[in-house]
Amino acid sequence: MGVEVNTITALLDTTLAVIFTWVGYKTGSILWKYTPYSYPNARIQAMEARLFNEQKFSELAEAKTLNNFVMSLEDSDYKPYLGKIENYSAEAIDRALNEALADIYTLMTKILPKRVNGLFKLLLEEWDVRNVSAVVKAKLSGEVARDYIIEIGTIVEKVKAIAEAKTMEEILVILEGTEYEEVYQRLLLNEISLEEFETELYKIYYAKLLNYAKSKKGEEKKIIEEFLKLKIDKLNLLTILRAKLHKMSAEKIRPMIIPGGSLNQRVIETLLNVEDVSMALAELDSTKYSAVIREQREALEKGDLSSLERAFDKFIQEKTAEMTRFYPLSVAIPLNYILLKEREIRKLKAIAKLIEDKVKPEKIKAIVGEAL
Repeated sequence: MGVEVNTITALLDTTLAVIFTWVGYKTGSILWKYTPYSYPNARIQAMEARLFNEQKFSELAEAKTLNNFVMSLEDSDYKPYLGKIENYSAEAIDRALNEALADIYTLMTKILPKRVNGLFKLLLEEWDVRNVSAVVKAKLSGEVARDYIIEIGTIVEKVKAIAEAKTMEEILVILEGTEYEEVYQRLLLNEISLEEFETELYKIYYAKLLNYAKSKKGEEKKIIEEFLKLKIDKLNLLTILRAKLHKMSAEKIRPMIIPGGSLNQRVIETLLNVEDVSMALAELDSTKYSAVIREQREALEKGDLSSLERAFDKFIQEKTAEMTRFYPLSVAIPLNYILLKEREIRKLKAIAKLIEDKVKPEKIKAIVGEAL
């Protein structure tokens, strides 16, 4: 009998030990997943609450002068950046707002958990791709390259040096050691066109981001991959539709497709091989982008892709906002904030430029409200 009691006691002890170990493991997992996001996401949500509403944009549109425009922003987060400007111009305000946006990316890398802050360093590199591509294009077409620089990114000084380069070969020296060196060399040797050069830069950029996403796990992996797929789909669909408007063949468009989007190969191949834009739009009716496409069909059939680009941006922002509701303690919160902040800054830049161009307030409100 004594042996049986001891056996039962030992079994109970073992069972309790297993239960406590499991509870400890689950508690640790939950803390690992959620606790690191508690403080940064609360801070980001407080920042989101300070984003401008339509009433504020309407007030700014009424500013009439850039001096009044800047004064209207004195109680905002932009004050430290705008306060450095000596002579107000749309260009100076543009630079100040870029600096503010760059600091937002930097802030994300500082306050977010180490396991995801690298994502925001990589996202900042999209500005490098835009800058390198724009400056090289400008140099080849004989335009003033420095006018195309947006002062944000991780290699702004190199981009400025490229803009001032005396020869195209000098640019290769400036890009030596960077991931863009090899693809630029191919451009220089006429192995690829300027359009292919830009595509290759984006391929490099998104390959790095997708590899980063693959290195994550759980919700973080799911959110980052979904975010990236939306952005890649946007680029690919705009590329295909633009190419269709220019009657390009499937063979010429195919190398311009960036791998890693959510549209499967069958859809992509069908889009590449249809005869015109109308047929491409019909094919997209069966995808998750059908609503976006339907709203912009008339403009698209007239050859206007700018409205579709804005519609895609809105769609991506809405999908990211949806993820914040499903995963409130996750990387979806800072991703959503970055998109909202970029939109706010685009609007501010547009208003400043329109004020400088002496456009009437009512017209500014219409342009900024509808187009951005």
